[in-house]
Order: sequence, then C-alpha cells, then structure tokens
Amino acid sequence: MAKAETNIENTGGASNVLANIASWPARLKEYFEDLKSEMHKVTWPSWNQVRATTAVVIAAVFGFAFYFMLVDLVLGRAIQRVFEMFTK
Repeated sequence: MAKAETNIENTGGASNVLANIASWPARLKEYFEDLKSEMHKVTWPSWNQVRATTAVVIAAVFGFAFYFMLVDLVLGRAIQRVFEMFTK
C-alpha cells in the first residue's frame, strides 16, 4: 500500500525528469572538476618504483610458473605410474 501512495504522490515526475535532463551539462562539468581535484591529490609512484615493482611481479610470475610446472610434472608422473600399475 505504501508503494501505491508514493506513486500517486509523485505526479510531478515528468517535470522532474525534464529538470534532470536539462541539468546534465552542469552535473557533467561538476563531475570533471571534482575528478581533476581528486587527481591532484593522488601520489603517483616514481619511475624507479614502477620499474622495481614491475620486476618483482615479472619474477614472481616466472617463479610461480616454474613451481606449478614442477608440481604438474611430479603429479603427472605419479598418476601415470598408478595407472600403469593397475593396467598390468
């Protein structure tokens, strides 16, 4: 019942939609001004920090790839031996 009452009370909906459509350029301008203000507050890493963290990520990726390759190799051979044992 409360939903029906709010829908009945909201008879000026068309003018509200037109007001929202008319105000979008101002809202868009305000959004970009706020965005620019927030971007000035960001502390960006130095070039040396970016290179160092990139090197760490690349090394970690290769390290994990090597680890998973070894695990896959060991488990694959173990499973293959189990299958060979049961098929003989």
